[in-house]
Amino acid sequence: MALHLARLFHGAGWRVLLADTPAKPISATSRACDGYFRLPPPRFEPKRYADVVEDLVKRENVSLVVPTCEEIFYLAALWRERGMTARLFAPDADVLTRAHNKFDFIEICKSLKLAAPHTVLLQNRADLASIRSMASQMVFKPAWSRFASRVLLQPKPEEVDALAPTPQAPWLAQEFIAGQEISAYAIAQNGRLQALSLYSSIYRAGKGAGIYFKPVENEAAKAFVTDFAAGTGWTGQLSFDLILKTDGAVLPLECNPRATSGLHFFCDPKPFAQAIWTGEGSLKPDISSPQTVRLALWIYGLPDALRRGDLRSFMHDLKSAEELLDWPQDPEPKRAQWRALGEIAALALRHRISLQRASTRDIEWDGPDQSSKEKLSG
Repeated sequence: MALHLARLFHGAGWRVLLADTPAKPISATSRACDGYFRLPPPRFEPKRYADVVEDLVKRENVSLVVPTCEEIFYLAALWRERGMTARLFAPDADVLTRAHNKFDFIEICKSLKLAAPHTVLLQNRADLASIRSMASQMVFKPAWSRFASRVLLQPKPEEVDALAPTPQAPWLAQEFIAGQEISAYAIAQNGRLQALSLYSSIYRAGKGAGIYFKPVENEAAKAFVTDFAAGTGWTGQLSFDLILKTDGAVLPLECNPRATSGLHFFCDPKPFAQAIWTGEGSLKPDISSPQTVRLALWIYGLPDALRRGDLRSFMHDLKSAEELLDWPQDPEPKRAQWRALGEIAALALRHRISLQRASTRDIEWDGPDQSSKEKLSG
């Protein structure tokens, strides 16, 4: 997503600087990148991360910072606690925290009179006991998580018994709703929707992150995103996981207050950059074909197709999709993906975690009470 944003901003005539924790991200090889700066890991060194970012913003005379992933929470804290000169394209830290917390997000929806699934906060064993008999009708997930990690879908009561929620690391139980999953990516300025793309993930890396995206249209989903942005006065990027019920109603499941893969359906640089910088216009997706990263599709999609005995559909989908890393006169990122994958794989092996976890290990944010949190202003 950082690569795609860089290409759009570069195409609009902006000077683009990229900063992240890996040594060799694919985006750093792009002709759109005017400079790449390696940062300390904010999850483990938040104070040093803040110092380096602050120095970078001042030294390079940065005017706008656009987060892409969970580093947004560390940046929002930095912007709140220090007098940063650049504009951060994101809401206030407290708003971000509430939207990202899966229980608080549902509470926001209810306060805005938006329909939402029945959701129960779990902070101790007594809370678990109160919902145990309904486990088969519920979905259990941590309030702070990503990639659908640790989600229990209609579990058995004994699986619920193994959970250990606390006030600092709460879980929630949400009614299971059958239907079609729809994802949304949006840009908003002061509550006004500037851009929106809706899509479904046909293939995923494990339970969560999509790797093959197909655009969809749905007026109920559009209405929800529009109403949420307006009700919260949102400024920044905004993404949702929604469920389309058989009766046509759309209900929210969770919110990602940052960039997601719907970004890849925009390819016209100037109106996209204008939507973020000036808040003018109303932008629609430029791309109608499915988008994928073929390397990820081979790694995750092929084994899944073989397990399902549906290789024919996989090959058809592979041929139908466009490679989202492709961009005119910018071939290096596609060539660099093997090197970037190697760096992630080495990290995964070193810490005995999945490739997905390794890709976000340095920037994961699990709420204001995470054990590694430090004061940024010290």
